[in-house]
Amino acid sequence: MDVNPLRDLIRALARADWDAADAVAADIRQHGLPGSLRLIEAAFALAVHRHLGANATPTDIAAFVSSARSQYQQGATPPALEVEGVIRATVGEPELIDNLPAETVLGIEIFVLGQILLESNLTPIELDEFVAEAEQLAAEHLS
Repeated sequence: MDVNPLRDLIRALARADWDAADAVAADIRQHGLPGSLRLIEAAFALAVHRHLGANATPTDIAAFVSSARSQYQQGATPPALEVEGVIRATVGEPELIDNLPAETVLGIEIFVLGQILLESNLTPIELDEFVAEAEQLAAEHLS
């Protein structure tokens, strides 16, 4: 699995380099990338569990979403209830995304992942470790 574009996407999100993140995401949408969704899903799940915890309540998630949406400076954000649903699906309520299109879920995962990475302010070494862990998690789900 060629994950370099995905590494680039995750690093761009961590740096708040929205132009680079948009370019990589557009390329993935246009050309596809085998396993790309798995890596984004893995990075998203890992970030959510680290940031909010596996036992996050709907109130915790709503507070995070409200804060993330208010801090986002790059234009429109996904609808709060959809963002909350995608996060809640990751912490144990998968049925909440049954009716969401895959592209909507992907966009929300990228939005939330970017916000969590910004808040986490990871060092380059920590970011490399995070990406490696997400790659390992994605590989486990592919096998």
